[in-house]
Amino acid sequence: MASQTQHRVYIPTNARANQYILAEFKTDDAFYECFSDCKSAHERIARQLFALCDEADLYNVHMLINDKLPIVRFHEESYCLETKRQQLFFYNPRYHEAHSVHGDADQKARKVRFLFLATGEDIRANTADFHARVTKVLDTLQEQLPVKNLQFKVRDHQHLTYDIFARAKGHKESYGYKLRALDSRYEARGCNLPQHKDLTYARFTLPLTRQIKTHLLDNQCEDYSKLYARIEDSFLSACEGKKLPRRAMVANGRTPLIRHRDIDTSAHNEELEKLSFLPSIDTTQNYVIYDGSKLVESIDFIIVAGNEDKHDMGYGRFMNQVESVIKSLCTALHVNAERQDINTRFYQHLSYTR
Repeated sequence: MASQTQHRVYIPTNARANQYILAEFKTDDAFYECFSDCKSAHERIARQLFALCDEADLYNVHMLINDKLPIVRFHEESYCLETKRQQLFFYNPRYHEAHSVHGDADQKARKVRFLFLATGEDIRANTADFHARVTKVLDTLQEQLPVKNLQFKVRDHQHLTYDIFARAKGHKESYGYKLRALDSRYEARGCNLPQHKDLTYARFTLPLTRQIKTHLLDNQCEDYSKLYARIEDSFLSACEGKKLPRRAMVANGRTPLIRHRDIDTSAHNEELEKLSFLPSIDTTQNYVIYDGSKLVESIDFIIVAGNEDKHDMGYGRFMNQVESVIKSLCTALHVNAERQDINTRFYQHLSYTR
């Protein structure tokens, strides 16, 4: 019983489950030559895509032809916002539906992207069914389009989001999760996956509140390097104590994107910080990124699971270790658990080409 208990992590029952699948393919002149013009290509693809989605009961689907990266977040109201590099989607899976095209239909895209957002109740319980319906749509779309040898890169993203201090705020109810690996969950539900890469990690965000700044900063401070270095030391020491060698701290205002190093290399632009990890290597993989001249609103921390963390019972033990790191860091920084949300996300990704 003790062994099983350590492989369960107890997460508040008000945690939010989410799933979305991003499918994309590259375009070139040969691709657009299969259509009369650029606009008709995009319109035909959208028409066929959304018709297939109606048949598959996929109610929140977006086609992106603006070469921007979609970022998905939960919100009680539905929003779609654009930046130079990103297309941000805010939605509540219980209520929001849409079939939309984003971008100028008259302009060629370097990539055509399809974003499938899971909707309804019990998102986590229905992940395999959602994946199967999306891949059926993609397979049929491949057959219908006049382009030969069209291949989709498919990324399945799932996460649980919760406040690690929910109990301190009065929410006492929790549920014990084993957090099984995606391929095991899919296989058990009859959804067979092709050869793929998977990545599991946790991310949590620490707001730099007035309390933290008052405690750690001098009144006239203009160089914040010491602040970041102190937080870095507390974070890395906690990770070392739990033998978690793959970690990152990002404090430059950019959005961190976590990728498998066999698929993507680390890179960045003015908005995004892409960090690549290899779960098969147990040596230290460390990213600490900050600008001492800039005081950010919040700091993002990432801890990536390795192959040694992938147990038959699931990733519950890994998340228990992550939670210990978060609580240790928050204790060192005197974070008030009753007043401060520490949004914690457990991510599971898999990717392949079909």
